Amino acid sequence: MSNTVSKKRRVMDFLAKGGTLTASQASSRFGVSNMRATISNIKEQVEAYGNWSVSSDDSPSGKTSYGMEFHGYTDNPHAIRAGLC
Repeated sequence: MSNTVSKKRRVMDFLAKGGTLTASQASSRFGVSNMRATISNIKEQVEAYGNWSVSSDDSPSGKTSYGMEFHGYTDNPHAIRAGLC
């Protein structure tokens, strides 16, 4: 279980810094085998208080790329860890 949390945390930190990821990129960089489930889990956590939003964009080749945007207060611990504050 801790390995799953670690992968999720690394994906969250990467997205919070303005990066975007496709499923294949998340697999090769972070070992994520099910990006849709990981994003669903991240989205549920980060959108709970309205200070983050998870977005997705489909490329012309049909690959979905995921990103995250910060809309919250400046003392958010995750935003501080991600270097946004």
